[in-house]
This record gives sequence, C-alpha cells and structure tokens, in this order.
Amino acid sequence: MKTLPKERRYETLSYLPPMTDQQIAKQIQYMLDQGYIPAVEFEENPQPSDHHWTLWKLPLFSATSPQEVLNEVRECRAEYSNCYIRVIGFDNIKQCQTMSFIVHKPNSSRY
Repeated sequence: MKTLPKERRYETLSYLPPMTDQQIAKQIQYMLDQGYIPAVEFEENPQPSDHHWTLWKLPLFSATSPQEVLNEVRECRAEYSNCYIRVIGFDNIKQCQTMSFIVHKPNSSRY
C-alpha cells in the first residue's frame, strides 16, 4: 500500500493531487453558481490554528466568471510566489466563509 508523503496538509482539497487551472476554474464556477463571493488570500507560513490569512486586494464582489478570479490568483502568485495562496468563498447571507482551497504552494511544481 502506498501512502502520501509526510507533509503539512491545508484545507480539504490539499489531500488531492495538485489541481490544474481548469480544475480550479470548475471549483470557482461552483462557488459563483452558489452565490458565494470569491476572494484570494495568502500567507507565508500558515499554521493549522491560523483561521485568517492576509487578503489579496478586496473580495471580488462583481466577479461573474472563474477567469476573473484566476487572473487575481496569477497576480498574487507573481507578487507572492513564496507564499501559500488560497481562494475562499464568502456567503453574504450567512455572513461566513463557506469554502476555501489552496491554489498555490511555494516551491511546488504545479500549484
């Protein structure tokens, strides 16, 4: 039986292999379809107890396509390539974060 290499895991989808841009776009599309407001966050050395990361710009209140969010992820990745980057979905009715997933890990070939 083969097991995953020992490394710190972040978020629910971090146990899966790295996602492609198309897979990330599908997750973002789901987020938009649910009416969640996407935002991009980053953190250089996140700890499991860290619930709040640094927000990249303002949340994307007017985003209507996954491409708009991916463009912000690319900008954040270009400026903070040494940081973990995640996309979160905020539900403005429940007033809480409803989903999040990592889209970039530093020193990683795919994220």
